[in-house]
Amino acid sequence: MTRTVYFQAGYCPETEARVSIFDRGLLFADAVYEVVGVLDGKLVDFPAHIQRLHRSLAALHIPAPRPDDELLEIHRQLVRLNGLDEGLIYMQVTRGSA
Repeated sequence: MTRTVYFQAGYCPETEARVSIFDRGLLFADAVYEVVGVLDGKLVDFPAHIQRLHRSLAALHIPAPRPDDELLEIHRQLVRLNGLDEGLIYMQVTRGSA
């Protein structure tokens, strides 16, 4: 089963998501990640994860990729699109390509 991911401002099958070889997250680990649990089809403690994401992004001076309400909707949509009842949503924010 191919999963649906959110990549570069859109949803696509995981097999179509591509990261540039010049992405600073790949080259220099210049990135932040956060993992949100899903139980019974619901996000677990999303506000705490977003707070930690903001602290980490601020420490590296990387701007937030989207407003919090959009990030929440993206996560909810990923749960729906993937029929996720129990699992994890892994979010990685990089500085992008130089």
